Amino acid sequence: MLHLGLGSFHRAHQAVYLHQLMARGDRRWALAGGNLRPDMAHTIDALRAQQGHYTLETVTPEGEREYLLVESIRTIVPWEPGLTRLVELGAQPGTRIISCTVTEAGYYLDPSLSLDRVHAEIAADIQALRQGRAGSTIYGALAAILRARMRCGAGPVTLLNCDNLRHNGDRLLAGLTAFLQEVGDPALTRWVEANTSTPNAMVDRITPRPTAEVVERVRAATGRHDPAALMAESFIQWVIEDRFTNGRPEWEAVSVEMVDSVDAHEEAKIRLLNGTHSCIAWAGTLAGTRYIHEGVADARIRRMAHDYATQNVIPVLSPSPIDLGAYRDTVLHRFANAALQDTNQRVAMDGYSKLPGFIVPTIAQRLARNDDIEAVALLPALFLACLHRWHAGTLPYEYQDQAMDPAAAHAICAAPDPVAAFAADRVLWGELAGHSALQQALRRAAARVDAFARGPGAARGGR
Repeated sequence: MLHLGLGSFHRAHQAVYLHQLMARGDRRWALAGGNLRPDMAHTIDALRAQQGHYTLETVTPEGEREYLLVESIRTIVPWEPGLTRLVELGAQPGTRIISCTVTEAGYYLDPSLSLDRVHAEIAADIQALRQGRAGSTIYGALAAILRARMRCGAGPVTLLNCDNLRHNGDRLLAGLTAFLQEVGDPALTRWVEANTSTPNAMVDRITPRPTAEVVERVRAATGRHDPAALMAESFIQWVIEDRFTNGRPEWEAVSVEMVDSVDAHEEAKIRLLNGTHSCIAWAGTLAGTRYIHEGVADARIRRMAHDYATQNVIPVLSPSPIDLGAYRDTVLHRFANAALQDTNQRVAMDGYSKLPGFIVPTIAQRLARNDDIEAVALLPALFLACLHRWHAGTLPYEYQDQAMDPAAAHAICAAPDPVAAFAADRVLWGELAGHSALQQALRRAAARVDAFARGPGAARGGR
């Protein structure tokens, strides 16, 4: 397996499952991995020095910690312009799965969920591929790898998306196909259609950004100095559609759920977990807290999250093969894990991708059914309030959002009627932009958020 995007989540999730399989004696598969951009240089250097090994600390909501030396990543590829080594590895016949984690915004999808062909980074990668070079986006990298694989006759390959993107395999294929059409390589387009599969998958494990404190705890517990150490919650889940074109690891032996369709699991996770996570992060930011568990402990914020899930999400996902009420409660229990020290900053990022991906579908379904959207409307109102503080320079952390046009976001906040401008933004709302019932619900929600943000202990910020 070649993995693109060697960040914390991959090392706490997919690499762990393969390590567990190898620990059972099945060593038919191993991982190689690298990044598409020159980031994480310190971690990559540490992993190379340690032959790909690193320590994972896991912690339960009750604070029980365990330590695992993960040894499934056998090849670490340092970043280089042109991604030469990644392309070479991807083109080898022995590479049978290419997986990726590049965050939701890294797929450059417009409001209609089609490839944003005019985005500067996509346009640059289209030119790079036309000139025979690899690009720096997931499409630019995959196109170069698959072109090399086609020319080498290396055989079929599965493209396995491991990001929090609804129907992630389908959307990766759609984006890649659109990208190849823009490149103008019909031979490669036909080869991809005939020689790849793109199963949808649902992934789940809370993985905070690594800190120096993790490294020190690992040293104290194991005696190892491991600058690549990281932590995650004890909970882990992976559900994959069993559509592989050239073999796969026997993941079911280590509790991966191999299924015909991930739809029910995917919707529950994206709306009840990811949507709730964003709710708590945005509300916690306004309340002046730093960590997710502090937000869960605030009765007002917990009520927002619980009402969102119970009143607006669960009804549109029912009936379901999953016990959605139990799933909601498990999610809130996991988020209360104080040992994770998971920050609002990490979870609040990329709102311009998360709002349309996690929250808008529930609003659209409820409006189509003439149901109220009072509970779910609170989430975009929380985001708008955070956006106002970003606009005013009073947000307590640096906000990162790959899909956001800063000029457009500033214009919303500076508009005479920010709620109307926000509700009319097609990047966020797609076909719902300007919907009267949406705008009215957002006004009511914004008033509730204003009252909440001015409440006891709330952080004072620009509005």
